[in-house]
Amino acid sequence: MTLFYHFDEKTPLTGRLAMGIEYDGTRYCGFQRLNHAASVQASLEDALSKVANEPIRVSASGRTDSGVHATRQIVHFDPPVGRSEKAWIFGANTHLPRDIAVRWVKPVGDDFHSRLCALGRRYRYVLLNQISRPVLERANVTWCRDPLDADAMHRAAQALVGEHDFSSFRAAGCQSKTPWRHMHFVDVKRYGQLVMIDIQGNAFLHHMIRNIAGALVSVGRGAQEEAYIGELLALKNRRKGDVTAPACGLHFVDSVYDERFDLPKEPLGPHLLSFTGEWTGERELPDTPRVAYRRNRSLRNPAATPEQEA
Repeated sequence: MTLFYHFDEKTPLTGRLAMGIEYDGTRYCGFQRLNHAASVQASLEDALSKVANEPIRVSASGRTDSGVHATRQIVHFDPPVGRSEKAWIFGANTHLPRDIAVRWVKPVGDDFHSRLCALGRRYRYVLLNQISRPVLERANVTWCRDPLDADAMHRAAQALVGEHDFSSFRAAGCQSKTPWRHMHFVDVKRYGQLVMIDIQGNAFLHHMIRNIAGALVSVGRGAQEEAYIGELLALKNRRKGDVTAPACGLHFVDSVYDERFDLPKEPLGPHLLSFTGEWTGERELPDTPRVAYRRNRSLRNPAATPEQEA
């Protein structure tokens, strides 16, 4: 995908569609539709339903917590009517609030499922490390006025790579059946005043990344030694853990799928970090049974175990 191209406005798209969504999560209680609060899913489904003149329900590649942003949330749906690429994108964006936008839409096979076929999810936690509080960036970074040692944070974070029990970084109300997750990589880098925690895994527990970020900031400030992250991981006890970092600094930046689905590739967000030049799909996935299983998964004959679907 190039940054600029012309949307097709004549050919009706039929069959299952995948769609790329961007949103500022400040006003929402996460992506998933809720009865008692505003959600991204409800706004998106309402907008798409107006384009189709019929109800539409979407499935997403992953949930996000209240206040968390996304630059590449992937959803799929089975449209009841045919509409052109331009109609889906422009029509949905006309009916969406200004803090949610459809970036692209693409036909996919019936075997594509935004959640079940995802090989990995990638997030970036962005810290603005300066003495004065942020103004223009205040809604999408976490402010830290104490000097942070990003190199020490990076070294400490390597204890998280691989498959582990992440109970020490799991919210008390997490509903997952298992605390085991596989982290593909965790990088911490500094770009001027910005410190970025870049993390990808097969899936994440409730508040897991924000709890990791809180602990890494303690290492970066010098309040804890580099061994601290590994020690917390070994404890398998959230009560022994560190603070939960604010939601405003967290961005869902990618869902990784097998190449056969040929989804559009985009620069990784958030846009504060677009100058790094890294595009979707540049990292190699680990060679694990879970990744291999999902590469070959067919929804026409699902036979997944709970461990494989985690």
